[in-house]
Amino acid sequence: MIPWQTLGRARAPDGGELILYQRDGEFVIRVDGRELMSSRAHGSEEEMARRACGSSVRDVLIGGLGLGYTVRAALDSLSADARVVVAEIVPAVVDWNRGPLAHLAGRPLEDPRVSVEVSDVGRVLRAGRRWDTILLDVDNGPIALTRKGNHALYGPTGLTVAKSALRRGGVLAVWSAHCDEGFVSRLRKAGFSAEAIDVPARGVAGGPMHTIFLARL
Repeated sequence: MIPWQTLGRARAPDGGELILYQRDGEFVIRVDGRELMSSRAHGSEEEMARRACGSSVRDVLIGGLGLGYTVRAALDSLSADARVVVAEIVPAVVDWNRGPLAHLAGRPLEDPRVSVEVSDVGRVLRAGRRWDTILLDVDNGPIALTRKGNHALYGPTGLTVAKSALRRGGVLAVWSAHCDEGFVSRLRKAGFSAEAIDVPARGVAGGPMHTIFLARL
């Protein structure tokens, strides 16, 4: 078997270590030894962007850059005059997406519609700008595993912040590695019309099921 090659290392703000690996044509990012994302499984992230974006959407905030697939799927669904802001808290992840990972999703950060803020997405949400669509592809979803601070995004206070940052008729979409009926309930209590949709991790290729939460105002 071809061994994994280490391409880069970085520290998350809470001290966890992110490592970027490559084996043959596959890339993965692991956090403290746990696989966080892989170039073999990105169908659910793409489906989230397709369901939440469209030609009438103008201002999109994406929390979490990952391997770039969510950004690419959003761009493919948006019009030429749309604007996409990506909030990524780890600078190295942005560097990797402009370097060894750039080709995976067709170099989405080079699209003139995209700008990147190296910042916690929670801070961007509280900055006062209004969005048509907010996509949260942060950690493993509402059950945050890799960074304790991510819990705040998915609790009642965080959902109130997200709601205030959306325009009327806007969409909040959340990617999750697991279903969480309690999160659907929290979304509805926050004033959203919400549903959970299970989709295969690898799209038409199948794989384990992930969950997309779609919440509308």
